Amino acid sequence: MDFVTVREFRTQPGKVWKKLEAGKDLVVTRNGKPFALITFTEPDRVEENLRAIRHARFQEALAAQHGRARQLGLDQMTMAEIDAEIAATRRATRAKRARRP
Repeated sequence: MDFVTVREFRTQPGKVWKKLEAGKDLVVTRNGKPFALITFTEPDRVEENLRAIRHARFQEALAAQHGRARQLGLDQMTMAEIDAEIAATRRATRAKRARRP
């Protein structure tokens, strides 16, 4: 994995494309901090690669949600408590809609 600044990316695109064609992943930095990832892909693998990236992001978000639930003790809720919470929220939403003009 190589690092490229936004300036290099803009002023030396040929250098960037050569690195990508060599199969390298690039981290684009802005003000010294990672800003974007660029990775090489074969034309027939674009969808597969995008799915893999999206799946990884989803897994990361899900793990964060699980961690937050554990922090709040929500992972200890029973199904009855969960159902009661859902029912209360639905009732509140219906009441709010009923009050609209």
